[in-house]
Amino acid sequence: MASVLHHRARKRFGQNFLRDAGIIERIVRAIHPRPGERLVEIGPGQGALTQPLLDAADGLDVIELDRDLIPGLRVQFFNYPGLVIHEGDALRYDFAELRGDGPPLRVVGNLPYNVATPLIIHLLGAGSAVADMHFMLQKEVVERLAAEPGGPNWGRLSVMAQYHCRVEQLFNVPPEAFVPRPAVDSAIVRLSPHAELPHSANDPALLFELVKQAFGQRRKTLRNNLKGRVSADTLEALEIDPRRRPQTLTVEEFVRLANAVTHSEASASREGDTT
Repeated sequence: MASVLHHRARKRFGQNFLRDAGIIERIVRAIHPRPGERLVEIGPGQGALTQPLLDAADGLDVIELDRDLIPGLRVQFFNYPGLVIHEGDALRYDFAELRGDGPPLRVVGNLPYNVATPLIIHLLGAGSAVADMHFMLQKEVVERLAAEPGGPNWGRLSVMAQYHCRVEQLFNVPPEAFVPRPAVDSAIVRLSPHAELPHSANDPALLFELVKQAFGQRRKTLRNNLKGRVSADTLEALEIDPRRRPQTLTVEEFVRLANAVTHSEASASREGDTT
């Protein structure tokens, strides 16, 4: 049976296998896995992180999409009874169900660049099922996650992530740490869900709908981007200048705006029911 180490990276899966021992050790130190925790690794690939995670924790669930890698992983880690291998797409996994009655999941992974954003959004929707996340991502994506309002990287992903989590950009990883080498730099990010939301939206779905609409055209003002949904009068009543651009708004301001729209639409609905 062929070893996972001889598996050829597949472009359609966005595979770049981590090989740098120093970087692997640094990542594991940042995760700091401990016995008794429930760890989940997305995309174990050739097992570069799998081995040290198994050595540090009692058990590990891994989710691997490439079925050709799974037999090799079973052979490589045959003497680790705590390893549970799930064949499938992490985007389709119900992480709340995976947690079950156990402790919240600590999710880690070297994520393919082509699925990183939708996968993070999917995990954010798992709520209290996830204790924290440590991911290797394209550096540009990490900079967007960790951006601050007013900067060029602040956008929809920044607002969505920071509404749910504390975001920390930990360190960068150069292309030469991988085989094959990616064309971009990578970075490690830690996402720690808030125990209590600093700013709570009455309707989170509406909040993210508004955020998406607001960032529809970054160079246009809020007055233009939110036209038909939020009036200039409503923005001014919330002490938000309609001439501002979306990248200048904080998470708190977006939440305040969404809650005002929720209240307004609920009032309009009640009035409609009485006529």
